[in-house]
Amino acid sequence: MSNEQPKIPQATAKRLPLYYRFLKNLHASGKLRVSSAELSEAVKVDSATIRRDFSYFGALGKKGYGYNVSYLLSFFRKTLDQDEITEVVLVGVGNLGTAFLNYNFMKNNNTQIVMAFDVDEAKVGNEVGGVPVYHLDELEERLNERMTVAILTVPAQVAQPITDRLVRKGIKGILNFTPARLNVPETIRVHHIDLAIELQSLVYFLKNYPAE
Repeated sequence: MSNEQPKIPQATAKRLPLYYRFLKNLHASGKLRVSSAELSEAVKVDSATIRRDFSYFGALGKKGYGYNVSYLLSFFRKTLDQDEITEVVLVGVGNLGTAFLNYNFMKNNNTQIVMAFDVDEAKVGNEVGGVPVYHLDELEERLNERMTVAILTVPAQVAQPITDRLVRKGIKGILNFTPARLNVPETIRVHHIDLAIELQSLVYFLKNYPAE
């Protein structure tokens, strides 16, 4: 997000891409305005939270009118730097990594995986989903200053040394799909996504907090 934007709570920041995606759909359908109640129903966030989130950015709507879809879309596009391409690298072209390469954030056209790395000679030198796969030994040679985000889908035992190499090359954000808890400098942002834990958590909630 742009450095010119005010400091907002992290919970709000995580919801902004959700709002933006829904607003894109509304705009494409020709809808001119939307209420917080309509937004709430669509994105499954209560309307009070939506109004509070939007309030951090000033007067985005009018009472009794709602929000102008075109204006909101333009505002959030700028806020989320949608006019700038974020170049992402992926390390680990296994089953999960291959799925990411084939998907390549098609609904998020400001985010694009531009290269991948692996040690499997059968994969190196090929393309997956149109993305070139290089040998991990070429990591330092291939990365450049435009690449600030990495997706890590490697075995847990090699996650830390690979992370150290990524950080030394200027990567600022890592989406970590390994069970390893990575040690990084305070200036580096890591989002840990452990699918096994998420599934286990879902099953626990289903059993212990049944829907009424």
